[in-house]
Amino acid sequence: MAQRRSSRRRVETVASGVAELVPDPDRDTAWTLLLDGAPQSHVDLADPTFLQFEYVRRMASAIDLVAPPGRPLRALHLGGGALTLPRYIAATRPGSAQRVVEIDGPLVELVRAALPLPASANIRVRVADARAAVEGMRDAGYDVVILDVFAGARTPAHLASAEFAAQVARVLDPSGWLIANVADGPPLRYARSQVATIRAALPQACLIADAGVLRGRRFGNLVLLAGRTTPPLAELTRRAAGDWFPGRVEEDLDRFTAGATPVPDTSAVPSPLPPEGLFGNRK
Repeated sequence: MAQRRSSRRRVETVASGVAELVPDPDRDTAWTLLLDGAPQSHVDLADPTFLQFEYVRRMASAIDLVAPPGRPLRALHLGGGALTLPRYIAATRPGSAQRVVEIDGPLVELVRAALPLPASANIRVRVADARAAVEGMRDAGYDVVILDVFAGARTPAHLASAEFAAQVARVLDPSGWLIANVADGPPLRYARSQVATIRAALPQACLIADAGVLRGRRFGNLVLLAGRTTPPLAELTRRAAGDWFPGRVEEDLDRFTAGATPVPDTSAVPSPLPPEGLFGNRK
């Protein structure tokens, strides 16, 4: 069995580095996508509602709660990977119109060939830079924008500025939501500046993360839900607490940002590199 699974492993050089598709040892129809050794996505082709990564489950919880169950969404995904959340939305909200923007064309082709999308899914993938694509989009065209862009293991600086946040807010419906994956570690300087930057455009927000990450004790992913109306705090809190790896919802973002101010293009920086060895225990 181990030899058969090893033979299914696929390694290709794509624009952003070396991509590996690794079969899940516990689920016959599931795969993990790694880029230069960093886990990027996990997909179960037979069950797109199975979400392996805890931060992706937190993003999915936000998606579940921003509209009544089953209602189709107009969704924009900035960052594609193996298209985990587009598949999730297609399964849980049939009829949703989804667009994915992914800068790495060879990666898109690899995923399309090895992990094909369901024929019924209305998911369009565009190879482009996320910011350039958003700047060319019409106002109020989306109910949800999902921001999960990493070049290697870092979010690029031009996607971390107030000017970019304003463009995302522009393409969102007035009742729409941004769901952003923010990666940071102690002392959370980048995360605090990102929260302040995004709230300047979308002021009603909360964070969902592991308590240790929120307290600045270790590196990890913080999920930011931001819009123009009050987020569904009680249900988000319940879901975060009931996860396989329980998390916490932070709603006092004035306290969290600790005086951080919005970051303009001229001083925006990429997200910090993960600590060395963070992904070193993979098989």
